[in-house]
Amino acid sequence: MTDPHDVLRDDPELGPLVDEHGELTLDPADDPFERLVVSIVRQQVSMDAAAAIRERLFDAVEVTPEGVAGADPEVLRDAGLSSQKTDYVRNVADAFIERDWERESFQQLSDDEVRAQLTSITGVGDWTAEMFLMFGIGREDVFPVGDLGIRKGMQALYGEETTRAEMREVAQRWRPYRSYASLYVWRAYER
Repeated sequence: MTDPHDVLRDDPELGPLVDEHGELTLDPADDPFERLVVSIVRQQVSMDAAAAIRERLFDAVEVTPEGVAGADPEVLRDAGLSSQKTDYVRNVADAFIERDWERESFQQLSDDEVRAQLTSITGVGDWTAEMFLMFGIGREDVFPVGDLGIRKGMQALYGEETTRAEMREVAQRWRPYRSYASLYVWRAYER
C-alpha cells in the first residue's frame, strides 16, 4: 500500500509542507456521534467559540444520541447552542436512534452514500458531512472545498484568484489521499 505522505512529498506545493509539519494523520473519532455534534457546534463560528461551547455542552449533557435527545432544549441553549443548532443536534440524535447508527453503519457505505444519509438530516450540510467523513470515520479521499480554511490555504498556495473549480482540479492530483492533502492545505492557511 502506498504511503499518502510519499505521494504528497512529490507534490511541488505540498511537499515542503509535509517536510515542515511531518506526517500528519487522520485519527477517526472514537465516537462518531460526538464528532458529528462537534462539527455542528463548529458551523459558522470561530474555533475558540466552538471550543468554549463544546466544553459547556459536554459538561451539561451526556453527548450520546439518547443524552442529547432527552436533554431539555433550554439546557442545550444554556451551553451556548443557538436555537437552530439545538434543533440540529437533536435531529442528529433522533437520526442515530431511529436508524440505529454506529461506526460500522458507515464503514460499509461509499463516501457519497454517507454524505446522502447525513445530509438528509436537517442541519447537516455538505461541510458537516465532509468533516464527518474525514474526522468521524477517517476517510482518506475527501476534499472539503466548502471549508473556509481549505479555500484560504489553496489561495495561499495557488494565488488569491483561485476559484473553487480550480481548487477541485488541482486536488485531483492528490487522489486517493485528498484528506491528507487537506491537512496540509489547512497548515498553509495557518502560516
